[in-house]
Amino acid sequence: MGKALKLWSLLAGALILMAGAAGLYAVSGGVSASTQLRPDDEALTRLGGEIYVQSCASCHGADLKAEEDWRKGNPDGTLKAPPHDETGHTWHHADELLFRITKFGTAEAVGLKDFTSNMPAFQDSLTDQQIIAVLSWIKAQWPDEIKDRHDLMNERARNQSQ
Repeated sequence: MGKALKLWSLLAGALILMAGAAGLYAVSGGVSASTQLRPDDEALTRLGGEIYVQSCASCHGADLKAEEDWRKGNPDGTLKAPPHDETGHTWHHADELLFRITKFGTAEAVGLKDFTSNMPAFQDSLTDQQIIAVLSWIKAQWPDEIKDRHDLMNERARNQSQ
């Protein structure tokens, strides 16, 4: 009877740990892969560039310059696709948020229930690694000064979350 009680206690402990891990996974929005961008990884950025052309360039532009008149809203109230080059605001966001916006769409990524956007969620069409590849390719296009500023912002964000 003592062994059975120990076994049940171990099993219950393991189930509690698994439930806690599942809860953390759910709170993180299902983001399990590292979201750190790697703009110096040539193979990754080559893949990201190919995916960008297929999935992103039609709105954000092949040259990352945005949809025409991107600062003006659409008649339906949605925003136009912004630039992803150094003139835009993409580099103002930490890697984790860029990943979440791309994977889940803007509204879910930032918790805005009444926000509508033409930005699709790519969770059903791109893997986490493909999303990281695209974002890494975008970052690889930025001038070194912008990449350095983005790196510092990511470092601050990581330090605040610890």
